[in-house]
Amino acid sequence: MATAADHKKRLLILKAELLATGDESIEPATANDVATARPDEDTQPLAEMNQVIASSRNRNRTETLARVVAALARLDADPESFGACTECGEQIAARRLAVMPYVELCVECQGARDAPKGPAGRRHLRDFR
Repeated sequence: MATAADHKKRLLILKAELLATGDESIEPATANDVATARPDEDTQPLAEMNQVIASSRNRNRTETLARVVAALARLDADPESFGACTECGEQIAARRLAVMPYVELCVECQGARDAPKGPAGRRHLRDFR
């Protein structure tokens, strides 16, 4: 079983990796040069897709970094209870913590949080309402 020192070491390594990676540059979809001001119709969708991908990766990196920092704060505040689910208090599985040392919820509580809210929109494949 991993100790608080092991978790802290892994979180610090992950934080350093995320900070070293930095944000991906988002290239403009159109060129600033007057001669090429009219973008090629074939390359425009690709440029826009690359912008969306880079933006998504940057957002995910920032969110993960925030979760790592929060996990380090939880670990410093109460190292004895680190690895316990913040909702139900049960111990988070060691394999889950090994993959994502910054998680706050056990699998059951995460599944309940991610479950769809309310009734499904369709009951049958042919139901178009």
